[in-house]
Amino acid sequence: MPNGSLTKQPNLDQWLSIGADGRVLVRTGKVDIGQRISTALLLIAADELDVDPARIDIATVETGVAPDEGITSGSNSMEESGDAVRRATATARKHLLSLAAKQLDADENALEVIDGLIRARATNRSVSYWELAGGKPFAIPVDQSIKGKDPATFRHVGKPATARGMADLVTGNATYVHDMTMPGMLHARVIRPPHYHAKLKNLDDSKAAGLAIVRDGSFVAVAGVDEYAVVKAAERIAAAATWEMGKGLPDGDLFTSITANERISLPVIKGIPVKEPVPPLAQPPKDAAVTHAARYERPYNMHGTIGPSAAMAIFEHSKLTIWSHSQGIYILREAISEALDMPVDDIKIVHTIGAGCYGHNGADDVALDAALVARHHPGTPILLKWTRADEHGWEPYTTAMVMELQASVDKDGKVLAWSHESYGDTHNMRPRSTGNKSGAARLLATRYLSSPVPPPVAAPSMGHHVGIHRNQEPLYNFANQRLVKNLVRGLPLRTSAMRTLGAYANVFALESFIDELAEAAGLDAIEFRIRNLTDERAVTVVKAAAEALYKTPMPDGRGRGFGFARYKNQKTYCAVGIELSVTEAAEVKLHRCVIAADAGEIVDPDGTAAQMEGGVLQAASWTLYEEVKYDRDGVTSRDWDSYPILRFDNVPEIETILMARPGKPFLGAGEASSGPAAAAIANAIKDATGLRLRTLPFTPANIRKAAMDA
Repeated sequence: MPNGSLTKQPNLDQWLSIGADGRVLVRTGKVDIGQRISTALLLIAADELDVDPARIDIATVETGVAPDEGITSGSNSMEESGDAVRRATATARKHLLSLAAKQLDADENALEVIDGLIRARATNRSVSYWELAGGKPFAIPVDQSIKGKDPATFRHVGKPATARGMADLVTGNATYVHDMTMPGMLHARVIRPPHYHAKLKNLDDSKAAGLAIVRDGSFVAVAGVDEYAVVKAAERIAAAATWEMGKGLPDGDLFTSITANERISLPVIKGIPVKEPVPPLAQPPKDAAVTHAARYERPYNMHGTIGPSAAMAIFEHSKLTIWSHSQGIYILREAISEALDMPVDDIKIVHTIGAGCYGHNGADDVALDAALVARHHPGTPILLKWTRADEHGWEPYTTAMVMELQASVDKDGKVLAWSHESYGDTHNMRPRSTGNKSGAARLLATRYLSSPVPPPVAAPSMGHHVGIHRNQEPLYNFANQRLVKNLVRGLPLRTSAMRTLGAYANVFALESFIDELAEAAGLDAIEFRIRNLTDERAVTVVKAAAEALYKTPMPDGRGRGFGFARYKNQKTYCAVGIELSVTEAAEVKLHRCVIAADAGEIVDPDGTAAQMEGGVLQAASWTLYEEVKYDRDGVTSRDWDSYPILRFDNVPEIETILMARPGKPFLGAGEASSGPAAAAIANAIKDATGLRLRTLPFTPANIRKAAMDA
């Protein structure tokens, strides 16, 4: 099957170069945001080329140099870049062996390679990769039909490996875009309005205390040499500014609005929305033994990156360079070119490590902020950092959602009819351009400029398992499925992509409902799942996690719960089991977690396990603690007290089981465990307390409310 990244960038030189010094440089369009993609690509290249991993460098990802592989998102990196690098390095090895065979006067099949040294076994003559190709272009295309090595010969893939850059991380020597320094650099901060709809009325320049103010409409920033002075000046200017407050934010009941507001409703068939009338909810089948319905709710969540977003920019000689931790530097470059009316080729974006984030946080917005200030100070590097209040109050959130489910089950535990409706705002507002400044419109600052670009109105995402309907389609073999996505208008907060898009909420609802159905039908919840699964790899994962969860006696006062999904129904299979307790203060304490995952061929086992475990911990934080709060005057969750997250004192003991599938296609692993974790927690709370919680997060207040309503 053709690789889309290679189809777009077919030349081997776009992916690989070999230096005369014996260094191998691998290029990728995927950025490393802590998911260890660089490590995985390095291991693939080392095995396919037969070189030591220490000899390989992964190139900095920058526009105009790196392959354009779109956005690092959707758990696509291994299937796209991992596969591309495997084919590219296999092509290079085959080409170099051909050159060596001629130079050594030997048959290619009689050659062996050890750390880049090609030797003819019969004559013991040898030549190295760097002697053959060092510093020279390959000038050949990647062979898309080439097969990689037999997994049985791998020396690095699938074996434990220390992550690239890990030593610097654990010793505190890692540097981030926030740490950048350049001669003559200015620090900058943006002065934000109270909420999205406020417009600047008056600004007291005297509060800047001699520092430079940049003002373009309602976009205001202050810049200076001393960072602390800039921070204090920004606070003074913000306190003295006056704003036309406008209509403010809608402040009615959020979950009522989600199902009552104007919306676009589309049926979803085999994971894809279709522009047809939504079928009505049918009456239960006559042979149904049980029919059950439930509604589940998820609030707005934020990425809440531990370090707020930042960018460095310099505008000189009519060209702009930006250092950014964006996950999509090519689409960001195009959006910024639209925003600034600059030729796209006059803009270069260099990916630079920032605070980790899975999704669309403030990284793209802060890049434009820095560029706007840099354009007012030509030739001067500008380092612009968001504050914690900026990040919490202005990043694009994941939408709040409502899921309404109904199903009927026969006397044998088979599902006869299934309905799942999901409601929410868009998950897709990354600054991807489709013309008419649509990319620029998705960057925050453009709506406040003197010539503003109005924020776009989202269209329904019509792809397979995209946005609101991601993982709405069950992997189970359910008859008579009725799936509906509802894109809701007029909701209060700015939303875009966060880890899993709609899958977290949909799987939370689906897998909670599975337990509810099993209970209503008088069946064991694990057996009920297996009875309705026909995918053997899914069954294997479910059984492995269940066996690990239930293999030991459970202490009194605790409960166990389970959740399963295959991400997008086409990527990693993952089952999560949770053991927890609920205190007298209605606080949930996590004790044990088991994860079983089938991610296809696993290149970096420690990295894959970290992805699974990190997904569970982030989901546990969403599930137990996180909710964006707001009122008419703006977002009020501006710090870690008003937006609490999971802390070390509630991290469970985790056991991770990875299925060995050498030679199988890569299956993206980064987002597979989040939805199952939420459902497992909900199901474990039910087991421990008898309370079925359907509104996230499961805070003490929500648990007490559920107890009062029971």
